[in-house]
Amino acid sequence: MKLRLLLLLLPAMLSAQAPAVPADKIAALEAAVKSAQGAGDNAWMLVSSALVLMMTGPGLALFYGGLVRKKNVLGTMMQSFILMALVTVIWALVGYSLAFAEGNPFIGDFRYAFLNGVGAAPNGDYAGTIPHQTYMVYQLMFAIITPALISGAFAERMKFSAMLLFTALWSLLVYFPMAHMVWGKGGFLNAFLGGTFPCLDFAGGTVVHITSGVSALVCALYLGKRVGYPGEAIKPHSLVLSFIGACLLWVGWFGFNAGSAVAASSLATSAFVATHFAAAAATLSWILAEWVKSGKPSVLGGISGCVAGLVAITPASGFVTPMAALMIGFAAGVVCYLMVTAVKAMFGYDDSLDAFGVHGAGGTLGAILTGVFATSAVNDALKDSAGKAMPLGLVDGNGGQLLNQAIGAGIAWVLGIVGTIVILKICDVLIGVRVEREHELQGLDLSQHGEEGYILES
Repeated sequence: MKLRLLLLLLPAMLSAQAPAVPADKIAALEAAVKSAQGAGDNAWMLVSSALVLMMTGPGLALFYGGLVRKKNVLGTMMQSFILMALVTVIWALVGYSLAFAEGNPFIGDFRYAFLNGVGAAPNGDYAGTIPHQTYMVYQLMFAIITPALISGAFAERMKFSAMLLFTALWSLLVYFPMAHMVWGKGGFLNAFLGGTFPCLDFAGGTVVHITSGVSALVCALYLGKRVGYPGEAIKPHSLVLSFIGACLLWVGWFGFNAGSAVAASSLATSAFVATHFAAAAATLSWILAEWVKSGKPSVLGGISGCVAGLVAITPASGFVTPMAALMIGFAAGVVCYLMVTAVKAMFGYDDSLDAFGVHGAGGTLGAILTGVFATSAVNDALKDSAGKAMPLGLVDGNGGQLLNQAIGAGIAWVLGIVGTIVILKICDVLIGVRVEREHELQGLDLSQHGEEGYILES
């Protein structure tokens, strides 16, 4: 009876005017909500940072390590591992400042050198809810994996010392300027912070994949073919290692793309979904193309297709719908398959692990298709003077974005080609870039590191 009476009186109770909440309590509640949001965002970004680092070691190290001959497995994996140390030090000293300090349209200044002023307070230009230091370390993981991708092109024939010098110079002359142009405040291609030609690159299609992929092709051409290539069959020594590496890359890529939302938000969810869908579609399309041509779907084809889809969706991940992600992924699987089979055979270059065919071609395709499928229905961060969301890509009626995407991709191509040629020349003059013939035949594990990856017990 009492419960029934309470239910009858409830509407009247709810309609009564609620007492005013004191302003100090409202402010305290808002502060608590903001604090919780910041804590959640920071936790997600730290996890994303760890996921992206996992992409280099163990992900890329295993993926590349399994694709080379067993006499080069340690040397190849070491190239990925050592960059986790080398690039970190360069980033702490000057790299972060050159990439993300305001500077000029093409390079940052030195205001953040030695991480001066990079602490617990947020940097509102890039991420208003997380510590500046968290944003800095997240971007560091991109700077690490990008030159590591290049090593796939010169695998099994570059001196370890030359690789170290090359990476240091390449980071300074190619990666940091490109990162500043696309993501740095006032960068020439920055779509959200005052760029002249706004290029949409959510997580690194131009900054990471085009620069590394094009540079990889230059390295392959400059160093020349491996001894015995293409006359001798040079096969992966352990597809098991490469399979594990590819799976780690797929998982780690969620930090790469969804983390680029720089918040635990619905945009992060959208980028997460787009990333997964594109990888799945590219895996199927690569296998289908291979199946039609050779009669059998290979494991190597499947894991290569997965990476191709992840590469192509990277610039678009925070701007496109799930269905657009499927289309981008499907296109990437077919295009990259043709690049590493037909085109590579046609021109005869020795891109050992197909860094150009997957990252250079896939990154370029993804950058252009971003201009087609990007929509403000997914990402409304770009607004006009009246605060209204601006159309992003061709599907929004903004065909001009295709030109901006082409300009961004073109700059990445030119910077990658010219910068890499200059750097290789410098390295060659100072220490030489290619190992001696007998060292190459012996294998980089022994000739460069004095160790063996596999020792058979007698």
